[in-house]
Amino acid sequence: MTTPGSGEMRLPGSVAEVRASESGPHIGAFFDLDGTLVAGFTGVIMTQDRLRRRQMSAGEFIGMVQAGLNHQLGRSEFEDLIGKGARMLRGNSVDDVDELAERLFVQKVVGRIYPEMRELVRAHMARGHTVVLSSSALTVQVEPVARFLGINNVLSNKFETDDDGLITGEVQRPIIWGPGKARAVQEFAAANNIDLSKSYFYADGDEDVALMYLVGNPRPTNPEGKMAAVAAKRGWPILRFSSRSGASPASQLRTVAGIASMVPIAASALGVGLLTRNRRTGVNFFTSTFGRTLLDIVGIDLQVIGRENLTAQRPAVFIFNHRNQADPLIAGRLVSDNFTSVGKKELENDPIVGTLGKIMDAAFIDRDDPQKAIEGLKKVEDLARKGLSILIAPEGTRLDTTEVGAFKKGPFRIAMSVGIPIVPIVIRNAEVIAARDSSTFNPGTVDIAVYPPISVDDWTHDNLPERIDEIRQLYLDTLKEWPHDELKLPDLYTRAKPAKKSAKRKAPAKKAAAPKGRP
Repeated sequence: MTTPGSGEMRLPGSVAEVRASESGPHIGAFFDLDGTLVAGFTGVIMTQDRLRRRQMSAGEFIGMVQAGLNHQLGRSEFEDLIGKGARMLRGNSVDDVDELAERLFVQKVVGRIYPEMRELVRAHMARGHTVVLSSSALTVQVEPVARFLGINNVLSNKFETDDDGLITGEVQRPIIWGPGKARAVQEFAAANNIDLSKSYFYADGDEDVALMYLVGNPRPTNPEGKMAAVAAKRGWPILRFSSRSGASPASQLRTVAGIASMVPIAASALGVGLLTRNRRTGVNFFTSTFGRTLLDIVGIDLQVIGRENLTAQRPAVFIFNHRNQADPLIAGRLVSDNFTSVGKKELENDPIVGTLGKIMDAAFIDRDDPQKAIEGLKKVEDLARKGLSILIAPEGTRLDTTEVGAFKKGPFRIAMSVGIPIVPIVIRNAEVIAARDSSTFNPGTVDIAVYPPISVDDWTHDNLPERIDEIRQLYLDTLKEWPHDELKLPDLYTRAKPAKKSAKRKAPAKKAAAPKGRP
């Protein structure tokens, strides 16, 4: 999903279409919650939590789940369902319920937000559209998602409260559902000068078909039943996403099969090492074969721009932006061989990452012990001097998809100490493969941009922060406007002098401090 003019087709329902659309707050973008922004039903999560804490019976739980999963709810049935939800919380303070909802959001919901929908929300915001989360769910389900996505306008059902701020067990009228939701959207549009004929509506439920007719750009999202049938009949563009189906048996089986391939590949690598009497040859066989096999089994496709830069100069320090557990595997697949890595100490005992690290002679850094961390980095520097490249995430940990975190100095100091270049690997769309903390991978396509090697020959301790900021900015610029042809370092980054293929690796030596600013 890229900016207009980048060569991507502006299909209805795509980010490219939104980015090419008319700008201004008079255009609304209305998003439903369950099944649209979030995979599954947020209400079920809270119900499960109450069952776990024995605040409801198994019979009540089954009844709530059955009602929540029924896409053919009539108005009376829906009001009964939402009434049951409100009555379960009778006597609780709104503040306590909000605190519970925030906890469950962080633990259970944030990983279910579709990254594709999140990109669409951002695209509408970038065009200055009035973005609204319009849902029949209760505020405790809706507001944490709205805050996380930066959506300021919320139309949802609300609890009735008494003078002490305690929930009475009733829901404020009129109920926002079906025709009531359509009226709420119309009233909001009239009050905010929104032109519905130019607006967008994203939803999956049958009860929202009426509202689809009101907007100029109906966008059924993961629809079923009546919504899917009406969309097909009227030619509405249908959006379908499976990137948050990580709990499905198919995804789990593919992931397990991919990881299980480690065992026979490791055995083969051992044989290769023994036959060649060269341990590194065996390790290279393992790293190149396992990375390719795992991604093929899971169904992860890599679209790489600048692939030639992966071998333009070795050894090098390869850096990548880190979003989830798939990123290191993707980056390792790209670098392929003759490399080692750096990870946090906690991963050393991980059965997968720890095993891989030991095979590759990786350094596991204890971030709470500066002395041990320095010792670990020295081990990596020694390996780099012997010709191994280094693969490392400069952010130091997995971060949310909206940000490129601050870069730590470690990777860049290694490059300066050994005298080898930096090769930036920019990863986009990896969040489609897996949520931040998910250990199950989904099939999908990940975009990669590999920039030419950047020499550190003129870097000093004085200008290091400036150089690091320049490279981080390269990531921000690339993610903002994705390239579609040959990658070149912009003029801003040539201050860090791209490394030449013919340049020889220098032995570490103390350098005279250069004046601050441009060298």
